[in-house]
Amino acid sequence: MRIKLKLIVLFVFVSVFNANCQSNKVVTETKIESKKKKKKRKKYKLPNIDLTHWKVTTPAGDGKKPQEVAPPEIFDYATNASLKPYMYNDSTKGALVFYAYPSSATTANTKYSRSELREQMVSGENNVNWTFEQGGYMKGKLAIDDISKDSDGKYHRTIIMQIHGRLTNEQRDLIGEKDNNAPPILKIYWDKGKIRVKTKVLKNLDATEEEMLHEDAWDDDEGFNFEQEVGFKKFTLEVKVTDGKMVVILNENEYKVYENIHMKKWGIFENYFKAGNYLQTRDEGAFAKVRYYDLEVSH
Repeated sequence: MRIKLKLIVLFVFVSVFNANCQSNKVVTETKIESKKKKKKRKKYKLPNIDLTHWKVTTPAGDGKKPQEVAPPEIFDYATNASLKPYMYNDSTKGALVFYAYPSSATTANTKYSRSELREQMVSGENNVNWTFEQGGYMKGKLAIDDISKDSDGKYHRTIIMQIHGRLTNEQRDLIGEKDNNAPPILKIYWDKGKIRVKTKVLKNLDATEEEMLHEDAWDDDEGFNFEQEVGFKKFTLEVKVTDGKMVVILNENEYKVYENIHMKKWGIFENYFKAGNYLQTRDEGAFAKVRYYDLEVSH
């Protein structure tokens, strides 16, 4: 009788244990399935960038001039077959990617190729720009997605933001230039994982206004490196311009202020913002991809 009782108790125990195991298995499988469904339901994200006041230049083109796409055509960049290789959405990261490599299609006065936005205060129009007296503000959230290395194993560098000078039509005609190009007063580089800033200085502080309009009247400064290393992480850059003053801010906690006679003298030029990927090499096989998550401009 005792043996029968023990067998009954053992049978009940085994049954309960098996039931619990089955129950736990069902719960575990349900959790796994739930996680899979969550992964499948992962939301697509788009960059927070209004392209109404930007045109883009890419390495594509006819070998003489690069491809340029302005509003309203630029709004269809995601479906534009000729533009998609150089400017496209990364919907998993919520970023707009700019891809550049050395091509035969470059803009005037440079040997490098770019996938870069150019500000247009009036959509589709290049002839309306701004002065330091009028002021300007640009803020971007971005990251280097990928970039090639040189023969020494060091990363190439690329310009990710600019303020470019521009001659008015009257200034152009006054000094006999063929185009409206003036030097860039600001270049911001991603340089081996750090942010480097370059600006211009006037060679002769006694130069006349007409003399100052010539590109060779200006020289490069020594440059400035921010202490923080951004590497391939996401970071923010801000550029604030007022009369005679320019401030560059990295990640809202490191500042470089330019407030001097050179900034005052620069007031003779008109300007426009640029943002994107201006690769600074012609090495064979070189490339760079820059992600922009946010980009805003105001005046």
